[in-house]
Amino acid sequence: MKQQVKLSTFSLISTIICLVVLIGCTFVIPEIWWQIGWGVFVVVMLIISLCYMPMSIGADENAIYINRSLKIKTIPMTDVVSVKLCPPTMGAIRICGSGGFLGYWGWFRERELGKYFAYYGKSSDCFLVVLSDGRKYILGCQNTPEMVEYINKQIKK
Repeated sequence: MKQQVKLSTFSLISTIICLVVLIGCTFVIPEIWWQIGWGVFVVVMLIISLCYMPMSIGADENAIYINRSLKIKTIPMTDVVSVKLCPPTMGAIRICGSGGFLGYWGWFRERELGKYFAYYGKSSDCFLVVLSDGRKYILGCQNTPEMVEYINKQIKK
């Protein structure tokens, strides 16, 4: 099973504004060596962001796959303890990651959940994955209830 990640309106708008500002600043700087330095900074930031940006979430009997723009993260089903619907609350504190630029990804902390790593586009499309070693992931995709049901069937096998 594979489901696409849809970006929220806020995420889409903030991504466009950030890209326009970052690229636009490159041409405003008068000195060529500053333009080159700024251009390198923008490219490095985009590459790092693309390494984490969630594109889709997939699952089969062996693993959960977080398909990112440049990499695929695999979570083995044998490590998964529980999966449930769980949209993040407004009280989430971003420790390190993106709060909307190319989606929501990175380390976050919430009072109820503790520390977790997130990969999602819309907070209304999220579910919580808890691993046997205590790590937690908030993942998000379209048709979240179907994905949660499918993963729960796989971990009960």
